[in-house]
Amino acid sequence: MPRKRTLKLRCPICKKTVKSGDPEFPFCSDRCRTIDLGKWASGAYVIPSPIGDAEEQIRESTPEDQDEDL
Repeated sequence: MPRKRTLKLRCPICKKTVKSGDPEFPFCSDRCRTIDLGKWASGAYVIPSPIGDAEEQIRESTPEDQDEDL
């Protein structure tokens, strides 16, 4: 009979080993979970906005130059 696999990962805050079956997963404790939440609330973690293509920005900024070439 196959055994249930448990992943061993590290807590993102203190780097202690955490098993996937632990109640605080992916953190090792409620303290680390609260620290992580505080980082999100204070703006320490930021999801970047997509970077536009440089050529596309040039085309959008000078449409009148393209009309002169025609």
